[in-house]
Amino acid sequence: SGNRLNKEPPNLTFRKKDKGGINFTSTVANTHLDLDTVKAICSEYRIHNADITLRFDATADDLIDVIEGSRIYMPCIYAVNKIDQITLEELEILDKLPHYCPVSAHLEWNLDGLLDKVWEYLNLTRIYTKPKGMNPDYEDPVILSSKKRTVEDFCERIHKDMVKQFKYALVWGSSAKHKPQRVGKEHELEDEDVVQIIKKV
Repeated sequence: SGNRLNKEPPNLTFRKKDKGGINFTSTVANTHLDLDTVKAICSEYRIHNADITLRFDATADDLIDVIEGSRIYMPCIYAVNKIDQITLEELEILDKLPHYCPVSAHLEWNLDGLLDKVWEYLNLTRIYTKPKGMNPDYEDPVILSSKKRTVEDFCERIHKDMVKQFKYALVWGSSAKHKPQRVGKEHELEDEDVVQIIKKV
């Protein structure tokens, strides 16, 4: 399939060109690929002119994934149910496996642990709103990507016109130096911060 679970995209560059044959360079020692293998893979795809640069010890599968260009790299958690029916020794083995989360749906064991892991793997940030003179709304957070979590991103998620009316924001939480901290649009928010937007009059 086109999905790659719990893998990063291969750190290699592949660029087609009009002439000059297959040019293969590497910044690391290769145990899987040599020029002949690379040429053979390229010819399978009717590619006869390309620059290929490896920055890690790539496999043939890595090169094929980059040539095909349609792979989706996504995080994955394996939730293992019915842990109430296994021994402690078996549970300890499961606990050491990467990307696994043992649960018992029937006895509701470790469901919070699974939820925490989902948040971690999705790489999302929860931001709580605080209307002026009111308590923060902890029931309905604004969800931001961990890559786009400035106060400006927060404003745009609430309403597209909010940025135009923005004067400054008050922030409580781990991104704030003091409670509250007065910040501008470029301030980066952290998970579970509380934000109050002050608009221009």
